[in-house]
Amino acid sequence: MPTIVHKFAWPDRVVVGTVGQPGSRKFYLQVRTRSDIVSIALEKEQSALLAEKIDEILDQLMNHEGNPLSIPATTPVELVDNDPLEQPVDEQFRTGALSLGWDPSTAQVVIEAYPLVESEEDAPDTDPTEPVEMLLVRLPVGTARAFAKRTREIVGAGRPMCPYCGDPMDPDGHACILGEH
Repeated sequence: MPTIVHKFAWPDRVVVGTVGQPGSRKFYLQVRTRSDIVSIALEKEQSALLAEKIDEILDQLMNHEGNPLSIPATTPVELVDNDPLEQPVDEQFRTGALSLGWDPSTAQVVIEAYPLVESEEDAPDTDPTEPVEMLLVRLPVGTARAFAKRTREIVGAGRPMCPYCGDPMDPDGHACILGEH
């Protein structure tokens, strides 16, 4: 069976957003071009790492001697997107693996997302080396910078961290491993 590729070469919108309350939020990477929308589930840690690595790629390119590209150091104001995810959020798949790259021919950051691989006994008729589907997103540099900034903000908007033990605190209390505070 051939792999279904959800391809977005110049998306109108690409964001990480959440559904639910802090402590039980589900993270989604949502991409839209015109009326074509794909939402894939991510872990909070995957979202944070994706934003961090995108910024690293852009910072390296910005500081590369002889770089002919104009890489923004900060998010261009016209690309700020603070709107919620588009509803309804229809999860295409849960992300198992992500890859990130740079395409110098189009000056775009490239994100590839692959579904979480189920155990062989759950899906005996599938070839484990060939993904059933994938998401391929190409982001211009300004959009990539805006995506990383928003993603960091979304990840950081969860439960506050305990100043003593560093664990997340729930609104109804926190059993700190270092004693009650």
